[in-house]
Amino acid sequence: MSVLVNKQAPDFAAPVVHPNNQIQEEWHFLKETEGKYRVLFFYPLDFTFVCPSEIIAFDNRVKEFEKRNCAVVACSIDSHFTHLAWKNTPVDNGGIGQVSFPMVADLTKSIARDYDVLVDESVALRGTFLIDRSGVVQHQVVNNLPLGRNIDETLRMLDALQFHEEHGEVCPAGWQEGESGMKDTPEGVASYLAEKSSEL
Repeated sequence: MSVLVNKQAPDFAAPVVHPNNQIQEEWHFLKETEGKYRVLFFYPLDFTFVCPSEIIAFDNRVKEFEKRNCAVVACSIDSHFTHLAWKNTPVDNGGIGQVSFPMVADLTKSIARDYDVLVDESVALRGTFLIDRSGVVQHQVVNNLPLGRNIDETLRMLDALQFHEEHGEVCPAGWQEGESGMKDTPEGVASYLAEKSSEL
């Protein structure tokens, strides 16, 4: 498994289904999301079981990501036509409804391969990549197929990244938005631990 953190995110051009259900045959990931933070998440297959719970959870929080100037993008090896069919299937019938972020079709599996989440040359693992405005991967987490991810943790990592960029301080264990950070010095660490160690 490749570690992409601190490296330029692999770019790609692929078919996509937009939130308004328009299909774009060649959508350029980094260009189309230029100036934004990005969360790119992979899931195994449309019309499966854990996947809709994650996709709907992302959709329920998409406005929180947008408030933070972050584009959410989903990707699987399914075709854009299958994505569209799944969007047009009601939630109570196994669909995902009208989710409000782009869904990328990785039919050639090249995107999953570039992000090193392709398993058995078959489907993508549940990979989540937080990419900054310069196109550099700042955080990645990859779950095996049975293990659904925590979308609130993705939001927390985005908050931590933006806090660090704004204040220059680092974010200790369990840091939440609104909390103070820690100076990246021996004195800063000692001061923080003296005050907070019992809460960690």
